[in-house]
Amino acid sequence: MIKKKNGFLGERAVILPPMIIEMEENDPLVSSLYITDIGHYPMAEHHHRVRQEAIDQYVLIYCVDGSGWYVLKGQRYEVKRNQYFILPAGMPHEYGATEGERWTIYWVHFRGAHAAVYAEGAQKPQEVKAAMNSNISNRNNIFEEILSTLHFGDGIEDLRYASSLLHYYLASLRYLRQYRSTVRYDASHSNKPFHTDKHTGIVDAAIHYMKENVERHLTLQDVLDYVGYSSTRFSALFKKETGASPLAYFNRLKTEYACQMLKTTDMHINQICYKVGIEDSLYFSRMFSKAMGMSPSEYRNNFCK
Repeated sequence: MIKKKNGFLGERAVILPPMIIEMEENDPLVSSLYITDIGHYPMAEHHHRVRQEAIDQYVLIYCVDGSGWYVLKGQRYEVKRNQYFILPAGMPHEYGATEGERWTIYWVHFRGAHAAVYAEGAQKPQEVKAAMNSNISNRNNIFEEILSTLHFGDGIEDLRYASSLLHYYLASLRYLRQYRSTVRYDASHSNKPFHTDKHTGIVDAAIHYMKENVERHLTLQDVLDYVGYSSTRFSALFKKETGASPLAYFNRLKTEYACQMLKTTDMHINQICYKVGIEDSLYFSRMFSKAMGMSPSEYRNNFCK
């Protein structure tokens, strides 16, 4: 596949060539829903796109951090963190990051016989906020699997798999209530259900919130606002339950996530740095080395062969 370079640090993208798109269009399974372009732009500043001539693809933009805007049918919409929208095929449009800010977005250009079903009702910003049953991290993992599949493979089986995953990914947004209705478990407690004890339950909720936002730069105040506790009380409770401060625990989650990507992807270290919501590669390396006893590159060389 062909990687797209737009100049954003840590960006990743795949643009499918016409030959591959023709394979998708002519396959009875893939033609129902298929990708033409897909990517992830972390902390993109001055991102701006104008399409005065309509394209024949639907465009999904899912903002996970920062803010942006778009114009459709002459109307301007503001987009905040944890919101997505889908621009319909065949309509001119314009979008970009908010002036003076950066947004982190997952984006997909897609077509197919069933594309309109998933795009229905999403011309206006749609909310995808973190909650006890949100499972945002799983959705992001689905996206990563699609991106990896299209990056490494170009056979019809790869395209069918990517198409199937796209159905699931878009359905997790379009049918949010159904996606969240399955019972979720907290992996930090050996896959046991969330605790019913009030204090332990608050810590469980905070950890879940951290996991759902592991790709962002969270402050302690963000966590406090979510659980509704004061700083002193919550920090003491959290350390009693986990043995670490909230921010130290959050950095541990980022390190674990980075280890996973070092093992399972070919992402450059600076891309992984941005993927876990850190824009300073030196800080990321120091954090990782302190936790793992070696640098990210040494970890990849020693454990990921």
